Amino acid sequence: MRRNYITRVRIGIALYNACIRDGYSFNRFMRDILAGITVGIIAIPLAMALAIASGVPPQYGLYTAGIAGMIAALAGGSKLSVSGPTAAFVVILFPVAQQFGLQGLLVATLFSGIILLIMGLARLGRVIEYIPLSVTLGFTAGIAITIASMQFVDFFGLTPTVESDDFITRIMMVGSSLPTLQWGDTLVGITTLGILIFWPKLKINFPGHLPAIIAGVLVMLAYQWFGHDIQTIGSKFSYLLPSGEEGQGIPPVLPSFVLPWNVPAETGSFEWTWKNISALLPAAFSMAVLGAIESLLCAVILDNMTRTKHNPNSELLGQGLSNIVAPFFGGITSTAAIARSAVNFKAGATSPVSAIVHSLFVLAALLFFARYLSYLPLAAMAALLFMVAWNMSEARKIKDIMQKAPKGDIAVLLVCLFLTVFFDMIIAISIGVVLAALLFMKNIADLTKLTEIDCEQFDENEILYTIQGPLFFAAAERIFSELSELSDHYQTIILDWDHVTLLDVGGLQAFTRFMEDLNEGKRVMICNIPFQPLKTLARAKIQPIEGRLDFYSSREEIFEELGHESNACIEVTKP
Repeated sequence: MRRNYITRVRIGIALYNACIRDGYSFNRFMRDILAGITVGIIAIPLAMALAIASGVPPQYGLYTAGIAGMIAALAGGSKLSVSGPTAAFVVILFPVAQQFGLQGLLVATLFSGIILLIMGLARLGRVIEYIPLSVTLGFTAGIAITIASMQFVDFFGLTPTVESDDFITRIMMVGSSLPTLQWGDTLVGITTLGILIFWPKLKINFPGHLPAIIAGVLVMLAYQWFGHDIQTIGSKFSYLLPSGEEGQGIPPVLPSFVLPWNVPAETGSFEWTWKNISALLPAAFSMAVLGAIESLLCAVILDNMTRTKHNPNSELLGQGLSNIVAPFFGGITSTAAIARSAVNFKAGATSPVSAIVHSLFVLAALLFFARYLSYLPLAAMAALLFMVAWNMSEARKIKDIMQKAPKGDIAVLLVCLFLTVFFDMIIAISIGVVLAALLFMKNIADLTKLTEIDCEQFDENEILYTIQGPLFFAAAERIFSELSELSDHYQTIILDWDHVTLLDVGGLQAFTRFMEDLNEGKRVMICNIPFQPLKTLARAKIQPIEGRLDFYSSREEIFEELGHESNACIEVTKP
């Protein structure tokens, strides 16, 4: 029953189970409203900050939290997940926004949603969970470093000499721009960051995002009192309404339906050419894979908190639909946000209704608080992202892995980290997964062992070996090469396959080569073959060869044919 729940594909299964199957009361509804408002207060500045970091105006982050967050809650498979823009996407979205503009970014988001939808329908939810921890930690830490490096300009109020998405160039640019440092912006950033760091020590059951932002705004107002300017959302961003009215900051209107490739933008229009599509597809695939990993990881964490079980395929389905619908309302790429989801749980949420309330609260803020949101200082936004980057880096967990994990896992982690920082996410994920797969195969191959069984009744021409572990290409070549060398002086070679868990085409080829190279007059007797290896041998039409190759159901049959008893054998492991 549980297995059926995990593997089925059904839209809105989390909402159905939490509100209809389990029953829904007024008390639960009030708890969900309070939790949703709490998360919404946190989501508003984060959504704007992440949109700015992604290279688009801040209102598009609010559109994402409002539209994508609602669709994911309605259609997803995790009860308490809260979706919206996340820091993990910044390193992918920023280059796309720089090259193709807002329209290209929305089209890429649409593509990623379609890919996520296909992944959910193909029931790949469980497969994503097999990506090793060393890979996920490596590229998330690399993303964190990249995000942090992008915040220095706003945090210190610098006037950059050059814009670049290259890490080395960006760091050099920050160094060359230090003479333009603005003490007002810096003071706002330090104040906001300081409160974010020390707020948990106060043991107050409320996240420090809002108090930190308020403190940053107060410092800005005090500094402006003396006639000094500080960069704000309103001073950097402007908008144009359909009526032709131009304003500063965030437009006080709800998102409207517009085709993603026709969204008004300063960078011009998106052209549907094969060149543009082929250039966006790799980024869209990275968005989809990263979104799948983040959403399922978030769901697993929430399962551990709530002692419940999410549906991974339905969660991918919900995230796919949210990224398909959101671009038509100006929403950029979204996925489940771990920090906001954890706050949602701690605030008392009981169902996806809390995430829906969070989305409605964000949309309401657009209508009623847009004017005031425009006064938020960019330095405070940068401080928020510094904190997000630190939490995302999992520095303590990485330190623990560096001290305790095997060297192979450490190497994979470092490779993914450096590739993410100095190249891009696509390369990091591709190479990281390949390296992790190779490391896994090596570790599994090392488990395959050849053990000699010493039997007192054997004469000098007889030898018995047991093979333990899978006989796939990497292990099989080593095992049969070792067997050829060890059995060179024996005429009768008995092989017990009772612990052979797998025989693939590589193992079959190695076995066939072993038999072909076997000297004339030698005999191989194999017993206790499990079902999978037996099936593989049968499909390959491997048949007994009189006087050379025979198959038996047990050791006793072989001993009986050789005229021996089976009770005098001692295992002797050969190095």
